[in-house]
Amino acid sequence: MTSIIFRRLRFPLAPAHPNPYIPLNSGASASTPEAPPETTTGRAPVFLCLERMSDLIAKASIDRRMAEIITPVIEDMGFELVRVRLMGGKTKTLQIMAERPDGGIEVDDCAEISTMVSATLDVEDPLEDAYTLEVSSPGIDRPLTRLKDFNDWEGYEAKLETAEMIDGRRRFKGALMGTEGDEVLIEIDVDNQPTTIGLKFDWLSDAKLVLTDELIRDVLRARKDAGQVDETQFDEVQTIMDGDEETQ
Repeated sequence: MTSIIFRRLRFPLAPAHPNPYIPLNSGASASTPEAPPETTTGRAPVFLCLERMSDLIAKASIDRRMAEIITPVIEDMGFELVRVRLMGGKTKTLQIMAERPDGGIEVDDCAEISTMVSATLDVEDPLEDAYTLEVSSPGIDRPLTRLKDFNDWEGYEAKLETAEMIDGRRRFKGALMGTEGDEVLIEIDVDNQPTTIGLKFDWLSDAKLVLTDELIRDVLRARKDAGQVDETQFDEVQTIMDGDEETQ
């Protein structure tokens, strides 16, 4: 398998008060008697964000809200958030991708993250409907969501997509050549000549590695060297993308 996935079904909690209100520095919570009932100041709560989160990590507003809640939990456990998405469907899925700072994650790690995140979501209760919580590794053909990812995977083939047209195109495919400042460098074919171009990181709306034999071999070798996988178990690699299944 290209990804390690741990899933659990969750249901929203009933609100403790129909109109919970928590004044600043009151020390009260929405579930405690000290929270003043049915009184408001008319002002919406203000959330401060000191560092802008990339759209590649959390795109929609609900994704960003979820990232605000779960990122401290994941980082306190020694992991990093790679991506969070609330996926639609008959039962929604909250998909969390995480890994260690130096890369890699095991199924036991995913289970532990799921347990801790689940406990935090029980307190915050940000979603009204039932949903499945899914914690997984980024996979081999992983999304590239942070500037450092483009350095870590330099030399491997990737597909990049920009939010706006750049010289008449939005999609770029080629070998990653690292970064320069806030630009992602990628080698593409221009008039049958390999040409390295720079794309501003903030311009990207999607970025992921292309599944190649070289990438699979190198990732499995790295996991084997780290004692994370027995290479003899892999007779084939199954790639799951956007709900479709195809065997390489």
